[in-house]
Amino acid sequence: AQVVAEQARVKQTAAAFVRQQKLLPKGYTSQSEYDSAQAALRSSQSALTAAQAQLANAREQLSYTALIADAAGVITARQAEVGQVVQATVPIFSLARDGERDAVFNVYESLLAEPPSDKSVVVSLLENPAIKTTGTVREITPAVSAQTGTVQVKVSLNGLPEGMQLGSVVSATAKTPGKSAVELPWSALTKNLSDPAVWLVDDEGKAQLHTVTVGRYLTGKVIISAGLNGGEKVVIAGGQLLHPGVKVEIAENTYKDLAAGAQP
Repeated sequence: AQVVAEQARVKQTAAAFVRQQKLLPKGYTSQSEYDSAQAALRSSQSALTAAQAQLANAREQLSYTALIADAAGVITARQAEVGQVVQATVPIFSLARDGERDAVFNVYESLLAEPPSDKSVVVSLLENPAIKTTGTVREITPAVSAQTGTVQVKVSLNGLPEGMQLGSVVSATAKTPGKSAVELPWSALTKNLSDPAVWLVDDEGKAQLHTVTVGRYLTGKVIISAGLNGGEKVVIAGGQLLHPGVKVEIAENTYKDLAAGAQP
C-alpha cells in the first residue's frame, strides 16, 4: 500500500513539475516555485525508492516462511506446531526422499565383530513375515551409541512389496560366520584383576581361575565368546569363596529327586 501511495505522489509531483517547466519560460511562475516543484518531485522519487526497498525486504522475509523440499518425498515427522515461533536452523519436518528405501536397525557391536560372509539380507514385515524382500547392507555407522551400546546398520531394499510401507516395523535375517560360544549364568562370572574370568575345576578337582571374553550380557546370563572350548567344568555357585588350588566338591543331580512343584 505504501508503494502505491508513493507512486501516486510521484505521479502528482511530476505533473506539477512539468507544469512549472512550461510556465517558467513564459514568466508565469517564479524560480522559487519551480525549484520547490523540482524538490518535491525528487523527494517523492526518493520515498518511492525507499518504499520499494522495504517491499523487497518484506518479500524476502516472507520467503523464509515457505519450506521448500530439495527433493520429492514423504513427510515422516513434524517437529513444530502451527503458530509456534522457532529459531533459525531448527528442523520443522523430516523428509524421506522418493527412490530407494532403507531399513534401519540397531545392532550390538559384538555381533558385527567379523564382516558378514554375505551382505544380502532378507527383510520381513514383523506383523506378517510372509511379506518380505531382500536388501544389501550399505552402511554401518562407525560410532557406538553410548545409550544402547549398538551401531546403526542401514540396509538398502530391493523394492517394497505390497503391504510393506514407509515406517513399517521389520525384522532382518542375515548370514553370518558361524562362531561357537558358551552360555553361563551370571553367578559363574568373576574377574581376574580387571578382566572377566570364571572358575574351572581341573582333573584333580582343584579350582583354577581362567580369563574369558564376554561376547554379550543378557538377563540372568552371559555369552562367553572366547576362553572356553566346551566340556570344561565351570563353577556357577560359591565362586567368591574360592582361590587357586582349593579343592572343589561338585554337587551333581542336586534336584533330581525333587517332586514336581517342590521348592529346593
